[in-house]
Amino acid sequence: MKKHITLIVNGYEHELLVAPHETLSQVLRGSQLNLTGTKQGCELGDCGACTVLLNGDPVNSCLVLAAMADGCEVTTIEGLANGTELDPVQQAFIDDGAVQCGFCSPGMIMKAKALIRKNPSPTRQEIREAMVGNLCRCTGYFKIVNAVEDAAAKTKAQE
Repeated sequence: MKKHITLIVNGYEHELLVAPHETLSQVLRGSQLNLTGTKQGCELGDCGACTVLLNGDPVNSCLVLAAMADGCEVTTIEGLANGTELDPVQQAFIDDGAVQCGFCSPGMIMKAKALIRKNPSPTRQEIREAMVGNLCRCTGYFKIVNAVEDAAAKTKAQE
């Protein structure tokens, strides 16, 4: 039996009808919302490709049942940009070459965004620790750590 839920996704309220077994990542990517920036990787919570912010905290959306997120605020990669202006984290990933195949990028960026909100001046070690659980097969992580470090500096300078 499907359930009616309300999600605030990227600032917009959505009334949705979801099956009890549907995950948040399936609902976000599905025909009701069509937000395909959130990637479906392992679907076991191991890769972090599906990371979104749920009430401001990073979560693997493949592990959250959509019904459990009823009434919550969800931010996806599509919700970070301000029109055509990219979020500083998104721009830093591009500028520092941290985007290669791009599959892990949305999850990495969302995890980095959450880190910078909680810790505006993370050390390289704190960045590495915060990014645990988000896997990348292309970059070797060096450029990702650089991008997060640069994004934190740009975000702090904008304040």
